[in-house]
Amino acid sequence: MAFVRTTPPRPMDVTAVFPELAPLARPAIRLHPRPGSPSIRDSSVGGPLLWPAGEPWPHCEDSHLHRDSGFRQSLPEVRLSRRRLARLHKDPHGPALTTEEEVTKERNAEARRRRLDADPPSPAECPVPLLPVAQLYLRDVPLLQLPGQADLLQVLWCPYDHDPDSKPATALFWRSADDVVDILATPPEPFEADWEGYVPEPCLLAPEAITEYPCSLDLSPEIRLAVGDWTRWQAAVPGIDGSYEECPEEFYDGHVADAPGWKVGGWPPWGRTDPYPRHCSACAVLMVPLLTIASFEWDGGERRSWAPHEDQAAAYAGSHRAGQDPSQPTKVEVGSTDNMQLYVCPTSPEHPHTDLIQ
Repeated sequence: MAFVRTTPPRPMDVTAVFPELAPLARPAIRLHPRPGSPSIRDSSVGGPLLWPAGEPWPHCEDSHLHRDSGFRQSLPEVRLSRRRLARLHKDPHGPALTTEEEVTKERNAEARRRRLDADPPSPAECPVPLLPVAQLYLRDVPLLQLPGQADLLQVLWCPYDHDPDSKPATALFWRSADDVVDILATPPEPFEADWEGYVPEPCLLAPEAITEYPCSLDLSPEIRLAVGDWTRWQAAVPGIDGSYEECPEEFYDGHVADAPGWKVGGWPPWGRTDPYPRHCSACAVLMVPLLTIASFEWDGGERRSWAPHEDQAAAYAGSHRAGQDPSQPTKVEVGSTDNMQLYVCPTSPEHPHTDLIQ
């Protein structure tokens, strides 16, 4: 990888203070996606995939007419808007639209008019080409448990809302990179997305191995009681914010437990619902977290302490123009600025996966 991101140490050695947590430690890899120009040979978010020329590109066969979000945009429109916002972020007093952007905007609008006025069905009725979300090579993310000789995981989704929970439908592909000789040069793209948060910005990765502990919702009543003992926190963290005295679990969840952002493995970031087990539909084995697709790498509150050393200045710099928040490098936004968790069967990753918005 071309750059490094390093998670700051947690406020204390949590297992020294709460030995009960030691057996619950799990490895995770924070992916730290940052905007770049990935190639098909790179691990990436939103980048091009190493896809065999002779293998059909996956499409979603559902009809998407019944769930029009009202925010649908073509991919060229999304990309133009992002370039424009990035330019205005650097030069707030620049023109609302440059001459080149005006031409591109009109070209995009004309392409949309031609598509929608044509005799074939609406784009929402046709099979929709899936959009690349992530490509992860085992050499970069060794925590991946891949089937057989596979050393590459590819994640795609349909950029329209699907039931349940109004989220993109996801697809996983496992392959051996050495088997791909003839590469698909120009994959098809969906005409539009239900909204721009379903169009990942191309990002390179800086994978970082960390150790995670479960959020308080995943703890047993006995361990949750221990974590809720304010006196143990006071003794372990000098100068700890007294506002946590009424609910020490919030300090644990915000600063110690599962890391925010895009990651492989680790513990799931519960919040919208209480934890519940997810079992493989093929063999009934308890499924495990594979990938967390995050709307934000950190938030503006207590979770900001998870911002890497290299991003601390940006994290604490204050407000940012819309679309230019450094904690949202992928421009992905699922749910109500939530996370999408992908789960797989630990005995056979090729069994049907499942996903969940949290």
